[in-house]
Amino acid sequence: MKRIQLFEFEDLPWFPHWVRKCMTRYIVAIHKLMDTPNTLAKLIDRVLTQTDSHHILDLCSGSGGPMLKAAKILRSEYGHQKLSLTLSDLYPNQETAKQLENDSNPNTNYLTEPIDAANIGKTQPGLRTMICSMHHMPPNVARNILKDAQQAQQPICIYEISDNSVPKAIWWLAIPISFIMVLFITPLVRPMTWQQLVFTYLIPILPLFIAWDGAVSNIRTYTLEDLDTLLDGLESEQYHWEKTTIKGKGGPKLYLLGLPGAPEAQPTISSAESEPMTS
Repeated sequence: MKRIQLFEFEDLPWFPHWVRKCMTRYIVAIHKLMDTPNTLAKLIDRVLTQTDSHHILDLCSGSGGPMLKAAKILRSEYGHQKLSLTLSDLYPNQETAKQLENDSNPNTNYLTEPIDAANIGKTQPGLRTMICSMHHMPPNVARNILKDAQQAQQPICIYEISDNSVPKAIWWLAIPISFIMVLFITPLVRPMTWQQLVFTYLIPILPLFIAWDGAVSNIRTYTLEDLDTLLDGLESEQYHWEKTTIKGKGGPKLYLLGLPGAPEAQPTISSAESEPMTS
């Protein structure tokens, strides 16, 4: 595999919660700039329609990410009024769970008990989504996540905005570029806190952490060829896989779909760079 399993600060159990929260809010701002919710909605609409699903189980949700906005778009613009969204995580964000509970929206909730994305089985039916989180998983865990969805005959959507297509020799150029980007993008972060400002501009530890994690995210992202390795032996007449890259703001995005049933001729979303590859 081209992918390399390095560490990200956000993954470390000792990493301060308030720093992780600042970094997560920055990532949400990045998703808004890249129009991730609309791209996801367009992709997921096809999956929901094809599989007749009305529920999304978002895995590794953290503080919510772009799926909250994507679900709203799916309901309002794509006619999925009955769609329900459940956020989950191995380490649930209790603050986000409480906030969603207070919102009293019956169509959206956050599971407060840990959910292992590699060991769900048939307990949570519906489309499983992993948005910019599969690259955190080492190959054995990533394969088990895909295998679990296949064995449960549940659709799954893996989506990544990080990019591992560049030559290895220039991987690390992302660090100084990302550091500078943080200085310009931070004013877009919401909600804005004094920690976000002080530790970006006066004591710039946030740009350092974000730049490192961003560069490592690229290195840890599974390429299309890496996905072939993960999917080896998971081919089935009752379940098929589709993977490709699509155009988007900020560069190409990669997705992998696992869909119950035999492969059918399905159009990619209109921004696709290439035809979908099925296994």
